[in-house]
Amino acid sequence: MPQLVTYALFAIYVATIIGIILVIIAGNRNPLKAIPWVLLLIFAPGVGLVFYFFFGQDLRRKRFISRRTYKRIMVYSLPTHVRRSGAPIPEAYQPIATMLGNVAHATPFHGSRISFYGNGAAKMEALLEEIGKARDHIHILYYIFCDDETGRRLREALIRKAQEGVKVRVLYDDVGCNRVKKRFFQQMRDAGIEVYPFLAVRFAMFTDKVNYRNHRKIVVIDGKVGFIGGMNIADRYVKGPAWGGLWRDNHFKIEGKGVYGLQSAFLLDWSTVDTTRIDTNGLFPELEDFTESTLQVVTSGPFGQWRTFMQAEMVAIANAKRSIRIQTPYFLPTEGLNTLLQTAALGGVKVELMLPKRSDSRFVEKAMHSFIDDMVRSGVRVYFYTGGFLHAKLLIVDDELTIVGSANMDFRSFEHNFESNMFVYDRDFNERMRTVFQDDLDFCERIIPHRWLRRPRLQRLGESFLRLFSPLM
Repeated sequence: MPQLVTYALFAIYVATIIGIILVIIAGNRNPLKAIPWVLLLIFAPGVGLVFYFFFGQDLRRKRFISRRTYKRIMVYSLPTHVRRSGAPIPEAYQPIATMLGNVAHATPFHGSRISFYGNGAAKMEALLEEIGKARDHIHILYYIFCDDETGRRLREALIRKAQEGVKVRVLYDDVGCNRVKKRFFQQMRDAGIEVYPFLAVRFAMFTDKVNYRNHRKIVVIDGKVGFIGGMNIADRYVKGPAWGGLWRDNHFKIEGKGVYGLQSAFLLDWSTVDTTRIDTNGLFPELEDFTESTLQVVTSGPFGQWRTFMQAEMVAIANAKRSIRIQTPYFLPTEGLNTLLQTAALGGVKVELMLPKRSDSRFVEKAMHSFIDDMVRSGVRVYFYTGGFLHAKLLIVDDELTIVGSANMDFRSFEHNFESNMFVYDRDFNERMRTVFQDDLDFCERIIPHRWLRRPRLQRLGESFLRLFSPLM
């Protein structure tokens, strides 16, 4: 009898593995993503089953937010001056702007003033200064809040404003803040601040939500000033990585109508944790024009049919005529992006790719190296940043399109995370960010193709092996 039970359990186990493999195949996934899962389930079925439960399920057909709530926030509750911006888009980039409008309902806004911060110390001082000026409301969303000096400074600033009668709402990612003790956020709640985790994970071992995280960094103050970029709230963004040097990052303050996009993005995420209908009166004040720039604040996530940032970046790169400049801490591109970058370089477009020499993830670092081979063979100029850790996310195309925000150029940002980017159509801003890129080159070493391609064979083999799992990283 015990032997029959053993056979029965084994048969159920095998049937489960085969069933999942069939589901993966029948789902018409990208073969580059499907094959690693199939191999993992075949050669390590026990481990593969656990990993698939947490990280492998395809939730594209799931609705993250109801259509009714989405329309209420994005359409019905918005004042006319927000819905009908009439912002001009350069002719060359109208297809991208239209696609972002159709896929992500991202409205272009004209006239915003954008300030750049390249390190955490400057960004934190600017953020705290604007928080100190708040009179009506403060909306904050970060992937990571740390209970350290930087986190406590922000917490105390928010508590002071709440005590003054300012409405403060805080969202944080439950996995990104999994090491933060609950009392850190409870002190804010005790002061009257509304604080919620995004996609709360109560039993990490029994949920697939661990894989779908809110990686956005959004701040809105009085509906007039906003922040977006790549920096979280932690000492390392201010003081640098543990191994020394600078934590080089890109963060931005927006003044003007572009803040409407940040406000809408925050309210959508807030609606997932609080079903109370927020009165939007006063959240979208009429704002003046500061510049001639046009921008779109665009969000993406794992739910829904489209992969917004991957598609937008592919269109931008495919239509580049002169130059492409990229900064990213994690370069694990899809096959389409990989091919387009090589094709652009082979076609005479100046393609420059800046990566950190040392990453905060050794597995990702080694997998990234395998993608560099074909880049340098095709003529892409690849640089390693040596001044610390390069965490900046930047894509500059030709003269008028700059993409910045929270999304990396990897499968996780394209497929799994909730991300927010800013698409800026403006020559002046483009030139400012080209200068930032050029200044960073002073702290870089350029990869010499013939030397790079002569790396030890065993090293290259290990990198290629890890590349097989880049869709899962």
